[in-house]
Amino acid sequence: MLKLKLIAALMLLISVTGHAQADTLIKKLDSLRVKKDSAGVQNNNIEKEAYNKNTQFTFSSYFILLGSDLKQEITTPFHFKKRDWLRVAEIGLTMAALSFADEPVQRFGLKLRDSSSTVRNVSHYITNFGGNYETFTLLALGAYSFTFKNKKLQTTTLLATQAYLTGGIMERFLKSLFGRQRPYYYNPNAVEAEPTFHGPLFHGGRDINGNKLSNSFPSGHATVAFAAATVFALEYKDKPLIPILSYSVATLIGLSRITENKHWTTDVFMGAVLGYYTGKQVVNNYHRYAQLKASRQKKNSVSLNIEYFHGRILPGLIYKF
Repeated sequence: MLKLKLIAALMLLISVTGHAQADTLIKKLDSLRVKKDSAGVQNNNIEKEAYNKNTQFTFSSYFILLGSDLKQEITTPFHFKKRDWLRVAEIGLTMAALSFADEPVQRFGLKLRDSSSTVRNVSHYITNFGGNYETFTLLALGAYSFTFKNKKLQTTTLLATQAYLTGGIMERFLKSLFGRQRPYYYNPNAVEAEPTFHGPLFHGGRDINGNKLSNSFPSGHATVAFAAATVFALEYKDKPLIPILSYSVATLIGLSRITENKHWTTDVFMGAVLGYYTGKQVVNNYHRYAQLKASRQKKNSVSLNIEYFHGRILPGLIYKF
C-alpha cells in the first residue's frame, strides 16, 4: 500500500511537468537497439544541460518507457549473443560456488545478531530502510527536485522508481518460478531450514508462528535496492561519492536480509545482480529516448555561434536541417 501511495504521489508530480499527450517520438524507440560508441558501450549524455524541457518525462512517456523496460527484461534473453551467455555462465558459476555458503553464513548471521544488541538494532533499521524507508527517501528526493527545479535529479528519481517497479515485478516472477523456501521456514520434521528449491507450485509455506511466507529467491529488498542504486550511480558517475554511497547502502540492505534471517546468501547475490542489470537497462532505455528527443529538437533550428580566431571575435549563425 505504501509503495502504491509513493507511485501515486510521483505521478502527480510528473503531471505538472508536461502534458499527458501521446509522444510520437517514443513510439519510434526500439528498446533493443543500443546506440554504442567506439568502445562498444552505450554512450549516455549525463551533462546537466541534457536534462531539459525537451527530454523530461511526461505522464504518458513515463508509463510508455516503463512498459518498454518490462518488455526488455522479459525479451532480452531471446536476443543474447555469445558474450551475453558467457556472462550468464559466470553468474551461474558464482552462484553455484556461493550456494555452499548458504547454510554456514545463515548460522553465522544468526549467531552474530543474537549475541549483539547493536547488530540486532542496526540490522533491523537497515532492513527497514530497504523497504518503507527507501520509499520515503525516493519520495523526498522527488519532492526536493521538483521544488528546486533540479531537472536532472527529477529525471534520476523517476528513473529510480521505474527501476524499483521493474525490478520488483521481475523478482516476484522469479520467486514464483523457483519456489525457494526461506531460512525461517518451519518444518516440524526438520531440525533446521534448508535452502531448498521447490519449483513453481511452492507457495512459501509458514513460519513457526503459522504466518504465511513468500518465496525466497531472489531477495526483493536486494533487487530494488541495487536497481535504484544503479540508477543513481550511472546518472551521477561523474561524482564518485554518489556511486560509492549508493552501492554501500544497497550492500548493507542486502546483508541485513541475512542477519534478519529472511534470505540465504544466494538470494541476496541474485537480487543484487538482477537489480544492477535492471537499473542499467532502465537508464540506457531513457537515454535512447532522450537521444531521439534531442535529435528532433536540433532539426530546423538556428543558433548563434561565436568563435575567437586570431585575436578577433567572429559571430555566426548555424542552421540545422
